[in-house]
Amino acid sequence: MESRKVTVNNKIGLHARPAALFVQTASKFLSNISIEKAGKKVNAKSIMGIMALGVCQGDEITMFATGEDEKKAIDHLENLLINKLEEEYV
Repeated sequence: MESRKVTVNNKIGLHARPAALFVQTASKFLSNISIEKAGKKVNAKSIMGIMALGVCQGDEITMFATGEDEKKAIDHLENLLINKLEEEYV
């Protein structure tokens, strides 16, 4: 299992379009992927799950992946959160 903590710094957190982009990216991987915020863990491939977490700017989340491409999945999702979403939504 691979896991990583990331602080979400984009202006609108993981709501609407950023959440959809996160789910689309997570869905490209074979691994089971989840994210956790404040003790609540959801499937990272579920838009409803991501939206239910209510991730806002400045929140710390932990991403978990289990499977054959777990490291690649976590690396890509971290890059998405830190680079792509911050560039577009800050």
